[in-house]
Amino acid sequence: MDGSAEDSLHLVEALSKVITELPPDHAKRALEALCLPVVTPLQRPIPFLFFVFTSNSYPSLFFLIGSTSSVLSGTNCWKLTPLEPERMATLADSFLADLDELSDNEADVVVEDDADAGNMEEDIDGDLADLETLNYDDLDSVSKLQKTQRYTDIMQKVEEALEKGSDMSSHGIVLEDDPEYQLIVDCNALSVDIENEIVIIHNFIRDKYRPKFPELESLVHHPIDYARVVKKIGNEMDVTLVDLEGLLPSAIIMVVSVTASTTSGKPLPEEVLTKTNEACDRALALDSSKKKVLDFVESRMGFIAPNLSAIVGSAVAAKLMGTAGGLVSLAKMPACNVQLLGAKRKNLAGFSTATSQFRVGYVEQTEIFQTTPPSLRMRACRLLAAKSTLAARVDSTRGDPSGNTGRAFREEIRKKIEKWQEPPPAKQPKPLPVPDSEPKKKRGGRRLRKMKER
Repeated sequence: MDGSAEDSLHLVEALSKVITELPPDHAKRALEALCLPVVTPLQRPIPFLFFVFTSNSYPSLFFLIGSTSSVLSGTNCWKLTPLEPERMATLADSFLADLDELSDNEADVVVEDDADAGNMEEDIDGDLADLETLNYDDLDSVSKLQKTQRYTDIMQKVEEALEKGSDMSSHGIVLEDDPEYQLIVDCNALSVDIENEIVIIHNFIRDKYRPKFPELESLVHHPIDYARVVKKIGNEMDVTLVDLEGLLPSAIIMVVSVTASTTSGKPLPEEVLTKTNEACDRALALDSSKKKVLDFVESRMGFIAPNLSAIVGSAVAAKLMGTAGGLVSLAKMPACNVQLLGAKRKNLAGFSTATSQFRVGYVEQTEIFQTTPPSLRMRACRLLAAKSTLAARVDSTRGDPSGNTGRAFREEIRKKIEKWQEPPPAKQPKPLPVPDSEPKKKRGGRRLRKMKER
């Protein structure tokens, strides 16, 4: 019998001592729980414990070495009879010594775990201290982008570049080494940060203005539109006296006016209203800065992304790049996500949203999309997104600076849309049978068998 079998046998003998000291019912339950495969330390063929109850008092234990076939054949089985007290004490002592060693190792692990837990508690305490220093009632603690040096430097360079005009006309220079291209990359990253900052300020405005008009946030979803409406209404309780023309569609204005007449809101304190208006001004200023950044990127699209601009236009190309975070990020994006860039949730004031095109973003602003019949616009949108992704990948590697690939893609899109609008081919008239022709021979088939059955 090898070493692993001896170790397992000693384990069974030690368990035998413990189990025989239990009451019969408890011993039976313990043996039923132990009737499981035993994993050896060396991962050898797994032996099994198999128990046969010979009486109501104590069971006889059989130790099976090998596979389950040994159980059926009865080979390699040892019946464990009650042991002598001396031998049982020796085995029990060795078993308890092993347990003591395990407990010592577990104590070391517990000490290490306590140290890790202490470090984790220190990190949590540090995070809580940072959270305590953050004042959610102060706008400067929530919105910090406009006061960063990076924001100031990029906006200053953008304004200077817009006044000076484009210098990106030399064809021999490497695109990545051009300082104006690096500025465009920084502008794309900044536009994403501005979007995130506007969302943060929008949440701040909602929290402050909710006691005054809680239903407004469910009626006006866009952050900039919400900020404009909040700044326009202020503490006025009669919204019908506020002119919202030009800020919202007429249908939404009517719904806002009716809802405001039945709202449960109360006027805001002067201090809270001042903070809310300040947040609205900051959101509108960030939106204005974002428009400047997009105007700058749009003016350079003919050089940065000529193929993408040939398909969707410079304005849409700049918006796609700004939302995606750059030309390389746009090139890595799948077409299904490009289709959703810039999508806005439309509010139809309680009407059905089944016909609303909520799956379309900036792509719907392209000339091709607008000139496509409404029934084919979703197909055209998917096609535009797919070709725009391919064009962005060409531009990201500077594969075709002339833009011929983008113009070829645009012509391909136009031909496909024209093909979709063609009427289906007319049904060809079936020729008459030849007169005085012999009847065809019907050799078999279901219809012929039915005729024969008749």
